[in-house]
Amino acid sequence: MLYQEAALFLAILFVSSNVVVSAIIPDGLLPNGNFEVGPKPSQLKGSFIKERTAVPNWDITGFVEYIKSGQKQDDMVLVVPEGLSAVRLGNEASISQKISVWSGRLYSITFSAARTCAQDQRLNISVTYESGVIPIQTMYSNDGWDSYSWAFKAGGPEIEIRIHNPGVEEHPACGPLIDAVAIKALFPPRFSGYNLIKNGNFEEGPYVFPKAKCGVLIPPFIEDDNTPLPGWITESLKAVKYVDMAHFAVPEGHRAIELVGGKESAISQIVRTSLNKFYALTFSVGDARDGCEGPMIVEAFAGGSKVMVDYASKGKGGFKRGRLVFKAVSARTRVTFLSTFYHMKSDHSGSLCGPVVDDVRLVAVRKLRG
Repeated sequence: MLYQEAALFLAILFVSSNVVVSAIIPDGLLPNGNFEVGPKPSQLKGSFIKERTAVPNWDITGFVEYIKSGQKQDDMVLVVPEGLSAVRLGNEASISQKISVWSGRLYSITFSAARTCAQDQRLNISVTYESGVIPIQTMYSNDGWDSYSWAFKAGGPEIEIRIHNPGVEEHPACGPLIDAVAIKALFPPRFSGYNLIKNGNFEEGPYVFPKAKCGVLIPPFIEDDNTPLPGWITESLKAVKYVDMAHFAVPEGHRAIELVGGKESAISQIVRTSLNKFYALTFSVGDARDGCEGPMIVEAFAGGSKVMVDYASKGKGGFKRGRLVFKAVSARTRVTFLSTFYHMKSDHSGSLCGPVVDDVRLVAVRKLRG
């Protein structure tokens, strides 16, 4: 509502110069972002979409199929996470949509995807002149669908969001399924006098679907300038999972991070420190109440020091506090968290899971204390 009112104000402001300002899109699904409004029967050949603009609000290139929930592919029943419909991207196929945004603002895109035939699948996601590659071969949920996020800074008032399948399979229908594409404006967090860590409670992050029970994956973006988790870097081979209070156990506030890939799943932040000054890093370690059971250990690193916080998970929620006091060895200190072990859910689905990290705080202290 706030963005809509602001867009109306801008439209009135520019009337005298004959500039037409489109309505700024609010947080949530893109127009027809869950593909519930589909092609007309005459625009389909089986499930293949024959016309480029057959799906309202979307532009289609290449071999794209319109999939209904429960549709079969050989012996596999295709499941749709949001509503009744989704699309499947064949070889070199893509979907795109143009929307109006605030120029210069940081945004995050959240979308659901599932691979079908091939194991080593990935997606290219781009917004105007920015792009990134998201691997989807590792499955983190037990229903085959995962939600992914990707961030960008709007280079102008109108952008084009494109999701592209760069794969080339022997059968074009082996491409990934796409559903529920959403957007959210992000506000860069700031550190304060009582906490040098930015976004230490992880409240600022990607859009989470109200009905999503699997969280949102934040893929590793080693080279990207922008991140859907402001203040933090995902510097690992595997993704980390953004979880919310509505579907998971969260130690503090409404959001937290689940380290779902062992030592291959890590987050870090570079903070300003004073050389030779002592600092105390405190944080919460727990489980997300998602059936992730067993002994867990979170390793925290800062200023050349390390602490290992163990947590015995019963998979039903709960947490404990960890603390690391260290001496800064430079004007910039990297704070890093990772999970020592790999974990899988107790439901025998093979889904990866791990310990939750939340409520990260960093403050200066007078002297080193145990």
